This record gives sequence, C-alpha cells and structure tokens, in this order.
Amino acid sequence: MNKPILLFFLCLTLNLKAQEQPSPLLFIYDASGSMWGQLDGKTKKEIASEVLSTTVGNLPDNQNIGLIAYGHRQKGDCDDIEYLVDLSNSSKATVTSTVREINPIGKTPLARSATMAINSLKESQARATIILITDGIESCDGDLCKVVAEAKANGIEFKLHIVGFGLKEGEKEQLKCAAAAGDGNYYDAGNTAGLGEVLTEATRETVDKPAGNFSVFAVKNGAPVDAWVKAKNTATQKDVDGARTYRDTAFVYLPPGNYEIAIQPLENTDVAGTTITVEIKEGENLHRDISFDSGKITVSTLNNGEGWDATVRVVHAGTTSPAAASRTYGKSIDLELNPGVYDLNLLILQVKGIAIEQTIKDVEVKPNETTAISHNFESGTALVGVQTAGGELIDATVNFKEVTSGKNVDGGRTYTSANSNPRKFILNPGTYNVKIVTLGAHKGHSETFTVTVKAAETIEKVITF
Repeated sequence: MNKPILLFFLCLTLNLKAQEQPSPLLFIYDASGSMWGQLDGKTKKEIASEVLSTTVGNLPDNQNIGLIAYGHRQKGDCDDIEYLVDLSNSSKATVTSTVREINPIGKTPLARSATMAINSLKESQARATIILITDGIESCDGDLCKVVAEAKANGIEFKLHIVGFGLKEGEKEQLKCAAAAGDGNYYDAGNTAGLGEVLTEATRETVDKPAGNFSVFAVKNGAPVDAWVKAKNTATQKDVDGARTYRDTAFVYLPPGNYEIAIQPLENTDVAGTTITVEIKEGENLHRDISFDSGKITVSTLNNGEGWDATVRVVHAGTTSPAAASRTYGKSIDLELNPGVYDLNLLILQVKGIAIEQTIKDVEVKPNETTAISHNFESGTALVGVQTAGGELIDATVNFKEVTSGKNVDGGRTYTSANSNPRKFILNPGTYNVKIVTLGAHKGHSETFTVTVKAAETIEKVITF
C-alpha cells in the first residue's frame, strides 16, 4: 500500500475514533450538611454515593467523567467548591472512590458551583453534559438560572441537567428554570430507585444528542401526569428515541420521516396508553398535548360486615379482556381506569365454599368521577377435632363436601398438635358432609357426618375413636 493511501486510512480511522468518543460528563455533587438527612432508612449521602457509583459504573469505558463537589470542607463557606476529578479522567473507580470519601458539612452554593463548571469548559474550549445533584435550594447569594442563561448567551457549549433529591414542591421552580436555560431537564427523585432512574436517563441525554424536535405534554383530567414517550420509525419498526415527561414537557429527536409515538401514563395507574402517528419534515419542530381522562372505582370487600381480603379482577364489560387487577387486604382500594363500562370479579380469600366469588357487571366509569363498589361475603367457622376416648389427639384428614352442589370445597389435617386439633375451617354458610379418615398410629378408621355452618357463628365437632 502506497503512503498516500496509508495516510488516508490512518486519518479516516482516527477521525472515526474521534467521532465515537463521547463528550465528557461533569457531575456537580451535593456535599451540603443536609445530605445527612434520611430517606428509605439511609442517609441521603449514602444513597447518593451508592446510586452515583452504580450509574458511573454502567457508563461506556470511553466516557470521560469529571466531578465537582460543594460544601465538603467548610461548614459556612459559600466558596467551598472544589474540582475533584478533571474532565480528562476516564477512570470510573477514581470518581466512585472520591465520592465515597466526601463528608457533607457545608452550604449549597449552586450558582457558584455552576460557574466553576462552566468556566472550566470555557477555558478548555470543551463541550460537556453537566449533571447537578442537589437536595436543597441555593443557600448563598447566587442566581443559578441567570448564570446558566448568560453562559448560553455567550456561546459556551454545554447541556445542564438538574436532579432534585428529596426536594419539596415549592423548592423546584428555580432549578427548573436553570435546567431549561441549560437546554436540559429537571429530574425529581424522591427515593433510591427514583434517583437511580433519573441519573441513568440524565447520562443518556447528553450534549452530543441533537436537540429535541418533537415534544409531548401529558395531562390526566386536566392535571400534568408523568408518562413515558417512545418513538418508533414506521417504516423500519425500530425504536428511535424515548423520554419521560416527569409531569412536564418531554422532548425527543426524530430525523425526518414517519413515526409511531407511544405515550404511556405512569404513577400507579391502569389507564391505558395511546399511540399517535406523526410525520417530521426537515427543520420542523412539532408538539402534541396528550390527555388521559380517567375515573376511579373504589372497591371494598367485607366478610360478615367486616373488612376482608379479596382479589379484584376488572375486565371490559362482556369480554375477558383485562383492564386492572388488585387485592383489597381488607381495606378499600382505588382502581384508576379509562372511562368505560367494566365487569368486576371479586374472590374472597381464606374462605371456602360455593359462594366465594362475586361478579358485578356493567360498572360505569366516568371521567374524573369515583364509583363505589362494595360486596359483603358471609362465612362461619367449623372446628373439627379427632381424638381417642382417653383424650389422645389423632392425626386425620378432614374433607368438606357441600351438600346441595356435591362439590368438595375444603380439606386439611388435624395432626396431633393442640394448635391444629381441632382444625379450623372458614366456610360459606351451608350444610356439609364431613369425612374423617385417621392416619398414623390410629389409621384405619373413618367416619362421615353432617354439619350446618351459619354466618358469623362457630360450630365444633370432636370425633372420638
């Protein structure tokens, strides 16, 4: 191979490698004293350290990662901000070990920390994704939103995501403003799982990714709702991009073409998602507002007038198509559903018999309304014991057959323990044929008798062999 061709391929290879190298991630880590507060039985410091370490550990090997921390050296110093790991760092272990050693004691100088991060990019002429993690609002004299907006106006190339960890509702507006000014997202994390989720997403939404040209805002009964947004190319049926609204506007980037956009509401709801189709043209930006109207069914299951555990299955009326499923655990439960007509199947637990299931048909769910459904089952208790004439407890099988239907409904063993002999059976009211067959040292005996079980009453029968 001659030298010009060799040089061409060498340059091409170096160029491809340069393209594959992602821009750096720069974490700004909260080491203020409030990080000693607790969530999920752990300090926020422990949670943040563990979750950040896991997130960093899952990043590509060629990802450069920098770290700034504030509040870790001086208790009341607004200038206690330190660049702990340089942007040229490619070692995940360096970041995770550094985070573990941080001791939170100080204030929350968000604007000054962002200024340090942005100035470092300006000086090195680098572009980066900045991820600011904070469990509190600005406690010094800075205006984070203003700092970020001015840096963008000056042409500094970065994307800023802000992760609010355990913040109250009234504390988020300035952080949302700063994230929007930094072409990034504000993420709200209230627990360990939530922090891991949003940090992972933030590391994917980098400055390398083209700006979103399709946005979605989802509401449910007029109020913003958290929802997943996933885009699939109609022609290739391949997933293209996705985002999460977090009760705000979510952006995805779609190259020119036709797409199926699936939007699925979250927040513990059985409300069905929806799919829309859009066409994106060159240089076009589109937005869609998506409304998920819903209503609720409040279900309570009783046994002899008292709260009792039961399973609840909801299907679309007249079909077997499932809409929701849950369990009452003896309390009223709310099921959130799309407006429509449903059939409910209730199955009482721990009770045996031929009346343990109830279907309630044609329950209408209306938007932003609640429909109450309650059903009372009935049961009585049968105690069956087996013993010798001298009072020795005998192990035996006990089987109940409901007389009118001829159905075997329950069975068990007495064993030889006072805890299980007599054996307790909770049954629907009715008449039962009971068959006893002895086991063990006294095997070979059997007897059949009839008992009538009444609601909320206990009947005891002891068989002596």
